[in-house]
Parts: sequence; structure tokens; C-alpha cells
Amino acid sequence: MAENAIASFLSPDAAGRQETATTKRLDQIYRRMFRLERDVSISVETLALFARFWLTTNPPLPEPARAAAKAQAGERYDAFIVALGRRLAKGPVLRQEVSEDVPH
Repeated sequence: MAENAIASFLSPDAAGRQETATTKRLDQIYRRMFRLERDVSISVETLALFARFWLTTNPPLPEPARAAAKAQAGERYDAFIVALGRRLAKGPVLRQEVSEDVPH
């Protein structure tokens, strides 16, 4: 086995095979980065659209109610962070579930 590996390494076409393997790996990395960039763009657009919708459909609270709402928001945010941590630890992410449900 070692003899075959050494012979393969020293053969004239070893450089070509190495280049092919490197090119294949770089192509895989490129596709993964492209998908990651696409997913981040979708996430940013989703968040921006949600924020715009939320801000345009919910009127500001009157001054007396703001302190209570702020305290409740803090509690809800803490609960959200705990739920998010559980969800991420549990596995598969919502993005995967949604993409599995949507026909390609």
C-alpha cells in the first residue's frame, strides 16, 4: 500500500490529480460560501421586512404605559433567548424545515 502511494506521488500525472482534487475542493467551498451568502441575505431581508411591518402596524404606546411595556418586553426577550438556545441545541433549524417543505 505504501509502495503504491509513493509511486502515485512520484508519477508524472500526480500534479494533475492534485490539481483536480484541489479544484474540486475549491468548487465545493465556493458553493458553500454562495449558499451561506444567500441564506444571510434572505435572513437580513426577512428581518428588515418584519421590522418595517411591525413598526408600521403598531402605533406607539402612550407615555404612562411605556414603563410597564418596557419591563414586559425585557421578560419576553429573556424568554425568547432561552427558547432560542433550546431550539438551537435541539437541531434541525427552522430554515432547513422550511426548505424541506417548499418544493424546488
